[in-house]
Amino acid sequence: MDRDIDAKSELVETLSSEMTTIKRKLTEIKAQIDQTQIMVDREQQRNSDIATDIENIKNNLDTVPREDIRDKYNEALDARFRLATMRGQLEKFQSHATQLEGQQTILGQILGRLQGVSSLDADLDEDSNGVGPSSLNVVRIVQAQEEERQRLARQMHDGPAQSLTNFILQAEICQRLFDRNPDRAAEELSNLKTAASVTFQKVRDFIFDLRPMMLDDLGVVPTVRRYVDSFREKNDIATEFEFIGEERRLESHREVMVFRTIQELMGHARDYATASQLKIKLDMASSTVRIAVQDNGRAFDAEAIFSSEDTHLDGRGQGLLTMKEKFDLVSGSISVLSSENDGTLVRVELPAGQ
Repeated sequence: MDRDIDAKSELVETLSSEMTTIKRKLTEIKAQIDQTQIMVDREQQRNSDIATDIENIKNNLDTVPREDIRDKYNEALDARFRLATMRGQLEKFQSHATQLEGQQTILGQILGRLQGVSSLDADLDEDSNGVGPSSLNVVRIVQAQEEERQRLARQMHDGPAQSLTNFILQAEICQRLFDRNPDRAAEELSNLKTAASVTFQKVRDFIFDLRPMMLDDLGVVPTVRRYVDSFREKNDIATEFEFIGEERRLESHREVMVFRTIQELMGHARDYATASQLKIKLDMASSTVRIAVQDNGRAFDAEAIFSSEDTHLDGRGQGLLTMKEKFDLVSGSISVLSSENDGTLVRVELPAGQ
């Protein structure tokens, strides 16, 4: 009996993992479809405009210079090639999406039969049958992790993924143009190089947000300074950073906690409070590391968040709850003051360790 239960659990876990992978791929490919559709619509309009120009040339054939006729003809051929290439790419993406949706439906039906009525929400409804605060903490942590994954996925789809889609299309266009129109091919390659440089910088910023290498090499203080400078450049928020004490290294996991805490609180001020001013203070003058992040944005009921067992919180509520639970594990603390007049002030304390 136990073996059957273990086999069923293992199968459910495998199917759930596969469903997550398919969902992620679908999100990526739908973003590619949307971007490619925009480009197809743009090229269709370009072809329509060129057709109008050609009709005008046809009606005035005796007065239009031969060079202009030749240029318009080459432009029409180029536009037709671009449109055909993009339509082919769009059809390929759409076919792949349809295939993934079919797989998702089948796996969902199988998973539903295996799980029956069991689900996360059903488990939460059974609080009186043994689901206590520790289970709710696990749920909140899982939800916070999933929201972070979704945020990162959206950033990838809106940035590098769409840019790479454009690279593929431009590369195919260049390949077709090399023999027919070398000058135009060179122009397309130049545009591709410029776009690649911009995307490369975006990817570097994205990697820094995920895990800055300088955190391991130089420590938390230079990393926070760099992040604050980058945040200030990218957002319309007056951001100040103040450091107190002497720069020193902490244990690796403590440096990660300090950096991630500041990063997340700054993100809260931008995404949820819509703040226009932000002040960050990092105090390492004593055996306790103290962090203070203050914004002038929209206030919220922090006391209700920390005292509530509701798992359906927004990203800020989930983030603060998860943050508090992590700091409790290392004998740290977090306090929040939020009012309409003064904005929000979050104070965090963390023992510096050895």
